[in-house]
Amino acid sequence: MLSTSDFDFELPTELIASHPLTQRDASRMLVVNDGAIQDRHIRDFLDYIQDGDVVVFNNSRVIPARFMADGKHEITLHTATKDGCWWGLCRKFTKIKAGTILTLDDGTQIQVVSQNHDSGLKIKFLCDDVFAVLDRVGKMPLPPYMKREEQSDDRERYQTVYAQPLGSMAAPTAGLHFTPELLEQIRARGAQIVNITLHVGAGTWMPVKTENLSEHKMHSEWGRITAAQAQIINDATRVIAVGTTSMRLLESAAKYNRNPAKYRRVAPFCRTTSIFITPGYEFRAVDVLLTNFHLPKSTLFMLVSAFAGLPEMKNAYSHAVAEKYRFFSYGDCCLLFKKTKGDK
Repeated sequence: MLSTSDFDFELPTELIASHPLTQRDASRMLVVNDGAIQDRHIRDFLDYIQDGDVVVFNNSRVIPARFMADGKHEITLHTATKDGCWWGLCRKFTKIKAGTILTLDDGTQIQVVSQNHDSGLKIKFLCDDVFAVLDRVGKMPLPPYMKREEQSDDRERYQTVYAQPLGSMAAPTAGLHFTPELLEQIRARGAQIVNITLHVGAGTWMPVKTENLSEHKMHSEWGRITAAQAQIINDATRVIAVGTTSMRLLESAAKYNRNPAKYRRVAPFCRTTSIFITPGYEFRAVDVLLTNFHLPKSTLFMLVSAFAGLPEMKNAYSHAVAEKYRFFSYGDCCLLFKKTKGDK
């Protein structure tokens, strides 16, 4: 049985990309297909498109979710609640008592409703338009491994060009490589594009702290695939997921498909998902995955290992390190083909 330590690997810190490249489509792309490795470029993604393919993107827009309260408490929102409140991560949050009123940089006040060891502070914004306030006082919630504050170009670059509905606390980073021109070229190759929505939570950065994978509590995220989108996906010859967030939503819609006779791959979906994909998982929806490089011992490295094979991914990452690929959110990407069941 695999444990968390099986997904560890050495990564020189200098390979962690702290800033984006000047051009979105300047990234390198490592292709992994049944163990074979090729060094390519994101523009070569077009060479792998076939007639009848459906390329699925996550179009969630990142919220400038990190802000200061009372000038000393940095809060990063990560989950909206049904009662109109938000959960936010904050250092030393246990010292902030329920009922406390905090003031943001523009004068807006928030009230601390409660605390939770896993989720941090539950807060209520004492205003009419939360997103307008965040647009004024918030910063883009860059991943902690970048170890820097937001800069002016992050507002645009830590966002996909097709982002629409607000809701994510982390970017669906595989989509950061795409330009409007590249999207048009995908369609010109005979593929359809479908933009589904999964609002990414800050839990995507959380490390797996348990050695036993079954003891890990996966974060929950809200997603939606409409009936019309499900029909296009089900009619596809192949489904290419751009990003692990797209993958997680597609496989969730397949997992909860109660009518496989009607829905060949996925059923319409509108709910939260906390799907945790590890080796041994049977993929039902996705044939090809474009994704960035992921953290050691992370749930996302476990996901790609389940899809393309753990030995294959360890070998691919070793190659990427040797060839000095750029890692993580602003880094380069991999194009992974699903390993056949008999080879797993």
